[in-house]
Amino acid sequence: MRVRQERNIHRGKLVVVGLGYVGLPLAVRGVEAGYSVIGVDTDELRVKRLGACDSYIEDIDDTRLLAAVDSGRFRATTAYEHTDGFDVCVITVPTPLRDGVPDLSYVECAGRNIAPHLAPGATVVLESTTYPGTTDTLLRPLLEAGSGLKAGGDFHLGYSPERIDPGNPDWRLENTPKVVSGIDAASLRSIERFYGDIVERTVPVNSCRTAELTKLLENTYRHVNIALVNEMAVVSRQLGADIWEAVEAASTKPFGFMPFRPGPGVGGHCLPVDPSYLSWQVKRLLKQDLRFITLANEINDHMPDHVVRRITRGLNERGKSVKGSRVLQLGLAYKKNTGDIRESPALVLARSLLQLGARLVVAEPHTDSYLVPPEITRVELTEAEVRAADVIVVATDHDAFDYALVEEAGAYVLDTRNRCRGERVEIL
Repeated sequence: MRVRQERNIHRGKLVVVGLGYVGLPLAVRGVEAGYSVIGVDTDELRVKRLGACDSYIEDIDDTRLLAAVDSGRFRATTAYEHTDGFDVCVITVPTPLRDGVPDLSYVECAGRNIAPHLAPGATVVLESTTYPGTTDTLLRPLLEAGSGLKAGGDFHLGYSPERIDPGNPDWRLENTPKVVSGIDAASLRSIERFYGDIVERTVPVNSCRTAELTKLLENTYRHVNIALVNEMAVVSRQLGADIWEAVEAASTKPFGFMPFRPGPGVGGHCLPVDPSYLSWQVKRLLKQDLRFITLANEINDHMPDHVVRRITRGLNERGKSVKGSRVLQLGLAYKKNTGDIRESPALVLARSLLQLGARLVVAEPHTDSYLVPPEITRVELTEAEVRAADVIVVATDHDAFDYALVEEAGAYVLDTRNRCRGERVEIL
């Protein structure tokens, strides 16, 4: 992949707080666009790997990272003192759910730590997914209290929702339209100017709250529609129909339909989390329930249980029980060709099978070993492993897997991703 680089252009100092799937691509792209970039992360292992030009993100290969480091304009650190004098700071830290409640502690920590280094004329942008109002009512007071400056008058502040799709070769940071917003007109101009250096197209909206809602709307739309096809998948087999073929057939309609495909659940940093941010805020402020989100959560959260029931039934039909059976699971990541196991339904599936007494082994070529829970045994996908398995479960459809081998040598295959064919293959 070739990325446009702006040579001999020095645009200023960019600080990126959080060097995960969102922050690292932004930091590297910032270097390529002419910025001097300081990346801050609390994970010392990440910082060491970046210093050694060893990328842990599939979308940023080692060659591209090496070019950023060799430019002399990229440095990863755990220390905020290196952020003095920044022109732009982008916060891309996690915003998980804790017992169904949004956890903004990482945003709060980033705001408190960057505030003392905030100078007049600088710009701060929040990219972390959150509910409408966070930028103005949570981040703004922290920055003002810690810096002694006023947002709007002394420094610029705004929100721009991240749209990173890990593993997508077609839509990357630089060619995905970027929604931008600011707390006032001057902030919006500054933020739009910055992202104009980074991406091909910016999409300004009138307020930070609208930009915050945009991100939640995008992922709630996906979440609800995936739940719809997942529910269809649960009943279609009993109706004698093929949900996968039905989706493909419906996709030929040139209007009024967009294809979503079933699977073992939803995962990653967006779908299992973002809609709940919206429903939590609506419940808290408006005392109303967003019923579509509640129903979608219920359906998608129970898909791993449905897969376990299908495995149990399939083994029973072959005179075996889950307990004591050797299960070869293909994939732990939440989507193909990435190593991201955050909120992954494949991980939930693996743990459920272990709790039922299955002799589980997992083939996962993308996820770093230190991220895999210790109770899970990893193996390579070999003919010996395929033949030794009582059931093979395709949980994540990585392109690296030899599906022909699985079809030919597997005694029983349950495919949740529609990658295999054959007499011994069942499709979700």
